Order: sequence, then C-alpha cells, then structure tokens
Amino acid sequence: MKKYFDSFLQYRFLLSELVKKGIRLKYRRSYLGIFWSLLEPLLTMIVLTIVFGTLLGRGDDKTFPVYILSGRLLYNYFSGATKSALTSIQKNASMIKKVYVPKYLYTVSGILYNYIIFLISLIVLVAVAAVMGVKPTVYLLQAPLALLVLLLLATGIGMILATLGVFFRDLEYLWSVALMLIMYTCAIFYPVDRLIKSGWAWILKYNPLFCTIDVFRCAVFGRPMNMHYFLYALGFGAVTTVIGVIIFRKKQDEFILHL
Repeated sequence: MKKYFDSFLQYRFLLSELVKKGIRLKYRRSYLGIFWSLLEPLLTMIVLTIVFGTLLGRGDDKTFPVYILSGRLLYNYFSGATKSALTSIQKNASMIKKVYVPKYLYTVSGILYNYIIFLISLIVLVAVAAVMGVKPTVYLLQAPLALLVLLLLATGIGMILATLGVFFRDLEYLWSVALMLIMYTCAIFYPVDRLIKSGWAWILKYNPLFCTIDVFRCAVFGRPMNMHYFLYALGFGAVTTVIGVIIFRKKQDEFILHL
C-alpha cells in the first residue's frame, strides 16, 4: 500500500496538470466557458420546476426549486464523472502507448476535474436557496459528509467502469441507459413521500446515490440526516472503491492489448 501511495505523491504534479487539461477541454470553443457550469443547472432547475411543480402540485412550494437543484447537481456530477472515467483509458490510448505513467491517473483526473466543476456549480444552489428563503442551520455541517461520500461513489464505480470499458466497448451505451434508471430512482424532481405512499420506497433505499442526495438535502433544509442512509452510502462507496482499485490494478497491464 505504501508503494502505491508513494507513486501517487510522485505523480501528483502530472495529476494536477491532467485535471487542468480536462477542465480546459470541457469548455474549449465555448463562449461561456466555466460560466456554463452555473447557467446550465439554473436553466434545468427552472424547466423542471415549471413542469413538475405543476404536475405534482408543488407550484406554491417556494423551496421546491431548491429541492430539485440539490438533487440535480449531485446527480449531474455522478453522471459526468462516471462517464469520464468509463472512457478515460480509451481517450488517452495514444498517450498510454507512447509514455509510461500510472494509468489510474487518467481515470482519477476525469473524476476530479468533474468534482471541481461540481463544487463551483454549488454557487448556484447557495444563490437560489438565499432567494427562496432557505436559511443555513447547524445541520449544514452534514453537507461535507455527503460530498465526500459522493466523491467516493464516483471513484469506486468510475474505476470499475474504466476497467470494464476497455474490454467491453458497448458498456458506454449500456451505462447511459443505467444512468437514466438511476436518475429516476434518485427522487430528483418528485417528492419522496409520493413514492412512499405507492409502496415503492424500497427502490430508493437501495440506491446509494439517492441516500447521498437525501443526506445532502437534510443539510440544506436544516434536518438531521438519516444515519442509515449515510452509513449505507458510505459503506457502498468504500466497498466499490476497494473493488475498483483491485480490478483496475490486476487488469491494467492488459489494457495495451485492447487499445
């Protein structure tokens, strides 16, 4: 373990450069640049609030936009980070063939640069919450826990996808479908109580991303978090990260044969 930690420290400068490169490439030829990371969730929130606020009868609930945005931002990061991780080895195939660097750097950099953009986009949530009258409370201290679990989930699942994606190219399309299913089981644009009444709440409880979003929402709206949700998401993230690292390390030498 010490060997891998030393390797990480040795290549930390390269990792930081890959993260900067990822951010630059994401907004290359974009007039709005990183400002789009603030504008896009805001526009999405407005559309979802108008549509689902009307359909679900939440038009009079002033905090409904904050409810949507707090879920949408976390889901967007998870989706973007795992997609970047999935294609990270394939997109850097030419570099991998020419120069030796630890291959995990390409995957981790994709997860991290998306995380930085996500943290910047939280500015929108702060602004919308202030406008809608959602005041910060002491429970806001729970938010960093949710954000750390979110990063852990993205890292674990991202490492697994990065490994499998080298051998199964169709996984990219299958994961897009899986992400759509995950989105609908994260209660992003509908209240959880509606699902509880229908008897399908167990689906949410087994979705670690929903559990993470719920912990984050509790922090935003000033409620104590559900400890069962937090521990489940944390455990799921830790286990998938360990599995992802082991699988990646065992299969990385075979990547070159499939690129």
